Amino acid sequence: MPKMKTKSSAKKRFRVRPGGTVKRGHAFKRHILTKKTTKNKRQLRGVAAVHETNMGHMAQMLPKCGL
Repeated sequence: MPKMKTKSSAKKRFRVRPGGTVKRGHAFKRHILTKKTTKNKRQLRGVAAVHETNMGHMAQMLPKCGL
């Protein structure tokens, strides 16, 4: 039986917290920032948690993390 591989793109974008939740960064914060409002850019700071409805996909992409 071959080993299960972790998706490299998911490995770079997500981190599994000790409680089992997954943290992610916000989208729309990388470029074309001049037309976005200061309020919008400020609210995109920090990290967010992956929604529980997407945790099945996370378990498939990150099999070694025990999700």
